[in-house]
Amino acid sequence: MIQRQKSFENEMPTLYLVATPIGNLDELTPRAIDVLNTVDVIAAEDTRNTMKLLSHFNIKTKLISHHLHNEENSAQGIIDLLKNGKNIALVSDAGYPLINDPGERLVELVTQAGFNVVPLSGASAFLNALVASGLKTDEFIYLGFLPVAEKETKKKLEEVRPLRQTLIFYEAPHRIVKTLNRLFNELGDRRMCLARELTKVHEEFLRGKISEILEVADTLKGEMVLVVEGNTEEKRLTLSVNELNALVDSQIQKGMSASSAIKEVAKMTGISKNEIYNNYQHRS
Repeated sequence: MIQRQKSFENEMPTLYLVATPIGNLDELTPRAIDVLNTVDVIAAEDTRNTMKLLSHFNIKTKLISHHLHNEENSAQGIIDLLKNGKNIALVSDAGYPLINDPGERLVELVTQAGFNVVPLSGASAFLNALVASGLKTDEFIYLGFLPVAEKETKKKLEEVRPLRQTLIFYEAPHRIVKTLNRLFNELGDRRMCLARELTKVHEEFLRGKISEILEVADTLKGEMVLVVEGNTEEKRLTLSVNELNALVDSQIQKGMSASSAIKEVAKMTGISKNEIYNNYQHRS
């Protein structure tokens, strides 16, 4: 059954998803400040970090913990608060909740329970990096942190290697050299932009080939966003039948129908829908 939410035309209790600054505190929006002041409870990934933000803006709202290790139990507690007519704001340490941060399970349960979920516009590190990267922005794929295990990383990069969309990753300074080497080995020496310390006083963008940025990578500090050029090769028909079928299966696993998945893979790879369809229909 379709669920229709008209955010400002009902009086249901609401879970607000509030993006917080990724560095510069002045980027907290007036609307976000108002919501954080007026909700009954703020659910935070790390209450100590959020307390610094609230103190800066003299916000006195009650604070509770909602992080990956308590997400299931905390979500049930938040739903109980909503059932009692309370409005809740969810925040992470920086940027948007749910984007590489806790909240996905909470939003799923809150929507299932029939309460409002309302997002507030605000800071997002990967969007900041993308629009300033100098690379294509019309189509992109956000991939978060690559897996720690070498085998899993190799599998992930093999999956995205043929895609034309710009690729976006997060990375920490202690892993940056290893990650850039992995990107170079699996994707080739593509153009990229490394953005670090976004919105802070030491904000920096390094634009060039992966090999060029590797030359200085071991000197870099701070949280980083890697924006990497998509596949620009003229010949994209070098994918094996098994690789194409695996791409279709991965889209189906995300909830697409087979026909929609085939269309999406055709768009991603530049290979005709008919060819992908024929390969998929006649797989062994």
